[in-house]
Amino acid sequence: MTAPAIDPQAPSWERDGVRLEIEGELAVITLCQPKRRNAQSPALWRALTDAGRELPGSVRVVLLRAEGLSFSAGLDRAMFTPEGIPGEPTFLQLAASGDRELDEAIASYQEAFTWWRRPDLISVAAVQGHAVGAGFQLALGCDLRVVAEDVRFAMKETSLGLVPDLAGTKPLTDLVGYARALEICATGRWVGAEEAAAIGLANLVVPGGELDAAARDLAAALLAAPRGAVIETKALLQGAAGRSFDEQRSAERAAQARRLRELAGIGD
Repeated sequence: MTAPAIDPQAPSWERDGVRLEIEGELAVITLCQPKRRNAQSPALWRALTDAGRELPGSVRVVLLRAEGLSFSAGLDRAMFTPEGIPGEPTFLQLAASGDRELDEAIASYQEAFTWWRRPDLISVAAVQGHAVGAGFQLALGCDLRVVAEDVRFAMKETSLGLVPDLAGTKPLTDLVGYARALEICATGRWVGAEEAAAIGLANLVVPGGELDAAARDLAAALLAAPRGAVIETKALLQGAAGRSFDEQRSAERAAQARRLRELAGIGD
């Protein structure tokens, strides 16, 4: 998972730590600042948001991966200094801004973490090494997670006096339940690969050297089924928690009616 130095002529996304490659119906998005353990910044978040917006309509599966020893070690530590990151608001400036301005700033950061669950896509995160704070939440933003045996998740925000605010609390709670999610977030402890698989954070655990291949195998399996059936099934499952049993049965009937008519070539 090593990478060459970034070409100064590379696209701006890559200079900000994100590379996008389109392989037919598969898009591969790579965090590509391994020397910095893929530390995250607002520039990287903007690049991730733009990558999502630029996906062609033919893409059905998105694979998120990272170069180097760590998936992402979390926020760029410069964000915690009084000087901050050049060209970006510092934490003190954010704190001093008005309610609306502060809300809009955080909402813009969250966009990088939310589009992965779009109804027309399935996203797979391939996670190795440290996935801390923002890195943990980015992995949680995806529909599925394949992890290496050396993976270590942690939500460290509370130790800094903050809360996880990059759209990670909802998927974490959905995956592991309220009590365990609270314990993981409030203590900031490490969650390794074995526990991640046991509590539902990881769909699959593989040796580090097999991570990319395993994630691509899963992507290929997801692409094998007809697109319409996958989209309808994802919508059914995403909405299941908010529906009663009878409401879910009704949603299943409506989805199946659409599928049958499409397969039969019968329009609305």
